[in-house]
Amino acid sequence: MNWDDVINYQIFELGDFKLLLGNLLIGIVISIITGVFISILRRAILKPRFIIDKIDEKRRVTFFSIAKYFIWMVSLLIILEVLGVKINSLLFGSTALLVGLGLGLQNIFKDFISGLFLLFEGTIKVGDILEVDGETGKVIEINLRSSEILTRDDVTIIIPNSRFIVEKVVNWSHDKNSVRFNVKVSVAYGSDVELVFKCLEEAMVEHKQILSKSKPFVRFTNFGESSLNFEMIFWSNNTFRIENVKSDLRRSVYQRLAENGLAIPFPQRDIHIKGMENMVDFTEKKIKN
Repeated sequence: MNWDDVINYQIFELGDFKLLLGNLLIGIVISIITGVFISILRRAILKPRFIIDKIDEKRRVTFFSIAKYFIWMVSLLIILEVLGVKINSLLFGSTALLVGLGLGLQNIFKDFISGLFLLFEGTIKVGDILEVDGETGKVIEINLRSSEILTRDDVTIIIPNSRFIVEKVVNWSHDKNSVRFNVKVSVAYGSDVELVFKCLEEAMVEHKQILSKSKPFVRFTNFGESSLNFEMIFWSNNTFRIENVKSDLRRSVYQRLAENGLAIPFPQRDIHIKGMENMVDFTEKKIKN
């Protein structure tokens, strides 16, 4: 058996369609080349060295995802053509089947189209911090049908893409890395307000993950029922783990307030039971008798 016989060896036949070994090998080679090319493209886009490093990293990830799906789609069409599959005939012959599948898989197609919108529109990108249904997490991957979000408890949630299109989603890091946060603090009446301001400001200035470029500040927000209420306003790039930053701030503030003799109040209530005086008098009379 010579090389031509190996190339033209027929593996499968169905009607007019014949699958030859040579065509199958070419299809495999095309898929391997496509995978290698996408790997090189990923490294070139996500680890830039020259002009492209001026583009935001999140946008580069989105661009790579779009390019990857487009390249694979073109590669698949080429492979089908090499194998001898007529695309036009295939589409024409499977129209009824596609209609039936479309009716039965409406939600999947809706998620698929929503995924395309997300990739092209760029309103949600890999690395964004989102709040969905009260759950906050970081987008770690955007696929055509669904997206993966990593919560602050290190739990991965898979969300259909259509929810990002039709429902309300809070994007904490949309088009910017730093986000504004606040921590509320209350001190007892009679405290030195200026000293409180100083303690809170120093706590924010000394924290490494609080940005000094956007200067943090303190507000005197209200006269509470049993306390003077303040609010610490600051900006941070650590949006995903911001609860750790807030915890550090509260610990630092508590230490500073204690060192300066400033008390954090707690609710106190005097309870009066109606009719208790009559019961006390009755008990005393019983004891005397």
